[in-house]
Order: sequence, then structure tokens, then C-alpha cells
Amino acid sequence: MERDALTDAPKHHGRYRYSALPDRPVYDWPGGKRLAVYVALNLETFDFGSGLGAELAPGGPQPDVLNYAWRDWGNRVGAWRMKALFDELCLPASVLANSRIYEDCPGLIEAFRARGDEIVGHGRSNAERQSSLDEDAERALIAEATAILTREEGKAPAGWLGPWISQSRVTPDLLAEAGYRYLLDWAHDDQPIWFSTRGGGRILSVPYPQELNDIPAVVARKDSARDFADMIVDGFNEMLLQSERAPLVMGIALHPYIVGQPHRLRPLRAALAHIASHRDEIWLTTAGAIAAHVTSQAGPERG
Repeated sequence: MERDALTDAPKHHGRYRYSALPDRPVYDWPGGKRLAVYVALNLETFDFGSGLGAELAPGGPQPDVLNYAWRDWGNRVGAWRMKALFDELCLPASVLANSRIYEDCPGLIEAFRARGDEIVGHGRSNAERQSSLDEDAERALIAEATAILTREEGKAPAGWLGPWISQSRVTPDLLAEAGYRYLLDWAHDDQPIWFSTRGGGRILSVPYPQELNDIPAVVARKDSARDFADMIVDGFNEMLLQSERAPLVMGIALHPYIVGQPHRLRPLRAALAHIASHRDEIWLTTAGAIAAHVTSQAGPERG
């Protein structure tokens, strides 16, 4: 790997090569579809009086009751409204779950499991980042979260999203070594891309959105609920058109404490209903099913 002469730090991650989308082989999703759409619902828990967390308003001294309670509302109220919405529209979901949710919010993940939704590893809690840990501590975090999800769900999760989209330089290696088949942290493409890992292995990167994601849109950019819903509809319509030329993945990232709020849920319902009305034209699926389909295909690696 090429390194910077001044800092001795790698100048490139070395995980994948550059590949222009128009130059890649064209293939289909199941049923001859060209656009795969999945909804990622983040079920997260936070520490009271310490740690990280999204802020509705600038936080004061700890304990920051304003922001903690806002986030906690998502698990107590918002997540259940999201489940009802998914039921209403017959939408599958990839549930990105902090492993501590089982302890902090008993019955919550179980309700989504009963729907048949995919459960994806998402660290222990969103009060921490894994990127700030040394390799042994990061390995322990992955192992602890994985063990809890495996025990509760009866099978190991296939995919992982780091808390706060955080990765160290060795995260893909550690995930592959822990048995993960795909990761969601990199928003660098509209197709799944194979990452190289140490020892000659590989792990699949499935696109996860940072644009159609309510935290960057609503919390960071201060977009309105209707702005965010319009983004989803416009993004879907354009990607459906673009998918005539190449297979694409569209993810929608949601957090119950943000879009579960009544004034945001109503425009979101309309946006997701628009997508659901096109279910005969698209593959409405989960991130795990996308990864499994790509992994099962013979022939040259894509991307």
C-alpha cells in the first residue's frame, strides 16, 4: 500500500479499486428487477449522563435530560409507530440494533423479529464509537454485540453498521474474522462492492445512505419533514429511471426519535407509500438479502 512520506500513514485504504459505474457488467436482481430498495430502521440506546448522542438542541451540562429524553421517546413511542407503518404498507425492514436494546427496551426488537425483519449488528450502544478503540478493544466490542444478538435471535447477524458509522483501519478485517458477510458503513457507491481484507479474505459493502438519512437531513441540515419526504420520492423516481442502465441499491435510513414524530411520520408515510405502490417494478427487500444475492452469483467480482 502506498504511504505518505511525511506521516507514514496509508494514502489509500486499499479495500477496493476505482471502478466507474457505466463500465461494470450489467445484471439483474431477483425477478429481473433492476432497483433494490431497503429500509434501515436504527434501534439505538444511549447512556444517561454521559456518552455520545444526537442532539435536538445544543446540550447542556450532564445529565442532558432534554436530548436523552428525546432519544428515549423513539424507543418508547416512535419505534412502535414505525412498526405500524411498516405493517400498513407491508414493508420489510433491516433493523440495525444496538445489542443493549434487549436489556434497555425489552420486547422492542422481539416485535420486529415477529414481523420477519432482518436484525443487523450495530454495536453495543450509540453512546460510543468503535473507531476510537484499539484493535483488541474493538474486537471485544464486536464479539460482545455479536454474542448477544446471536443468543437472542438464534443465529448470528450477517451484517454490521458501526455505531456512528465509525470504523478503524482494521474494522473490515475484524468483521470478516468475526464471521460477518457484509458491512454498511461506506456510502461510496450505488452497488454492492467487495472489500479486500487481510489474509486474502473479503467482505461485501452494501450501500447505506448518508443523503436519504434522517440524521444528516433533519438534525444536521435542518431539512423539514416534507423536505426529507420529497428527497425520498425524488431519489426513488430518479434511481428507478437510472436502474434501466444498471442494477442499483437504494437505502433509506430512519431513526424512530426523528421520523417517528407525528409531524414527520405523516409525510414519511406518503413517501413510503409511493415506493410501495411500485413494488411490482422493484425488489423491495433487506440489506441482508441484497448481500446474499450478490454473494450467490457466479462470475467475476463486481466493482
